[in-house]
Amino acid sequence: MKNWKKIKQNPDLKEQFLIREKVIDGIRDFFKSNDFHEVETPMMVKYPGTEPFLEVFETELKWANGKRQQAFMLTSPEFAMKKLLVAGFENIFQVCKSFRNGEGISSRHNPEFTILEWYRSNASYEEIMQDCQDLMLSLSKRVNGSDILEYQGKKYDLSKDWVKISVAEAFEKWVGVDIDGLLDRNKMIERAKQEGYQVDDKTTWEEVYNQLFLNLIESQLVNYDVPVILYDYPASQAAYSKKKQSDPRFAQRFEFYLGGYELGNAFSEENDPKVQEEKFREDLQLRKELGKTDYGMDEDYLDALKEGLPPSGGIAVGVDRLVMLFANTKSIQETMFFPAQEVFE
Repeated sequence: MKNWKKIKQNPDLKEQFLIREKVIDGIRDFFKSNDFHEVETPMMVKYPGTEPFLEVFETELKWANGKRQQAFMLTSPEFAMKKLLVAGFENIFQVCKSFRNGEGISSRHNPEFTILEWYRSNASYEEIMQDCQDLMLSLSKRVNGSDILEYQGKKYDLSKDWVKISVAEAFEKWVGVDIDGLLDRNKMIERAKQEGYQVDDKTTWEEVYNQLFLNLIESQLVNYDVPVILYDYPASQAAYSKKKQSDPRFAQRFEFYLGGYELGNAFSEENDPKVQEEKFREDLQLRKELGKTDYGMDEDYLDALKEGLPPSGGIAVGVDRLVMLFANTKSIQETMFFPAQEVFE
């Protein structure tokens, strides 16, 4: 039964679906009270992000003179927002729709989803970590009237310090691979074989990394009664992030988790145009090899970097998953008025 019919039959469900409104209102109040400006950027773009493993929704822009132009629904408003940092805006945020194809429809994924992104000039991922903690506590007080978020029978105290674990520490703790082994394809393949995973000579380091990460690390994060920050990812796993000066094998990236769900992905933003262009070219080549939709790079974004992007920190947060947690439901589909599985059935 479609959600609108469920609500009509059971009006009490309205409160569950209106948690979304409370969360989004809380997001806006939090950022405006912290001197952020809300911005609006295009959802249809000429060049989406270059991440190799994301697929896009392609469309066509038809001009009045008959000209036709390839266009895409954005996967993230990141590039446009960072151009605004170059223009001189300092602290900005946006709540908007984004689109990712090929990920299927599940309890965690909808091809059209709501994303929150915010960026700080003259900041790094460390300041964004603190923003996350402050935002989540503020939302809990607003939505729940408490520092405690209860999800599926477990209570999470958002007033406590969050657990912070580097990716290297996580692999050593839960996978049994040290920092050198983490970066060694052969050692990672051997560890995956011990777990009985399907790997062979063609398996890439990234593929085996994802297998071990998703199965042996993410599954452990649900055991904490506070959110968990995983930080300092291998540099190859952070396309738009600056590398660590102390160890350039790793990048200034973090993700935060609650209830076993990944909620946000943050960077100290790469602002060297030469480094970023090289990474773009690598990613676009990999997209071709993987059979993903082919398109060029955003030269306007590279021009913005040449103008000078200040040291900045930024993050993308999945609003639908936030709503799911605060609504205490098992699926994002239970908090969306019109999830894709109902629109297209």
